Amino acid sequence: MNVKFTARRFRAHPDIREHALETVKKLDRFYDGIVTADIILSFERVTKSVKMAEVNLHVHGAVLTARGKSEDFIKSIDATVEKLEVQLAKYKTKKRSKAKGKTPEINEET
Repeated sequence: MNVKFTARRFRAHPDIREHALETVKKLDRFYDGIVTADIILSFERVTKSVKMAEVNLHVHGAVLTARGKSEDFIKSIDATVEKLEVQLAKYKTKKRSKAKGKTPEINEET
């Protein structure tokens, strides 16, 4: 999986960056068809210190997106990854059910 990290309007601390990359790479356990992941960290409000994390996962045929907000970037990242785990499970079951519904083609040679 190719992971791209972006911090909007600030420089992310190396610990936050490392935590985000490790946490998102663990999503490979749930679905191995993830092509790329985009991690975006930003401030929603500077005055009240609301920090937002957004992760976009590009899988075969779809883009899964989740956002999390809290007073800490690590909590935001963890909340976002939990949402993506649920989305990946749903996507995986939907993909499996479509594959089960198909009947295999039989080539008859006469």
